[in-house]
Amino acid sequence: MNQPARKTVRCPTCGKRGDWLALDSAPFCSARCRLLDLGKWFNEEHRLAAPLTPDLFEDYENLPPGRDPDRPEED
Repeated sequence: MNQPARKTVRCPTCGKRGDWLALDSAPFCSARCRLLDLGKWFNEEHRLAAPLTPDLFEDYENLPPGRDPDRPEED
């Protein structure tokens, strides 16, 4: 029986590619990269561009499960 192909992703901190989604530190490749990213949030190197408001989520209410309004499916 064929097993589905494993999806490789890029670690947001170091850029290495691998099957990080199977790890506890996902989407990071290691706990170290996860902690480095957290430190950047604490030091305000990462931040949200604008406050989140309820109107930003209006399109999500009527979606079927698994759909993302920011990524429309191609026909």
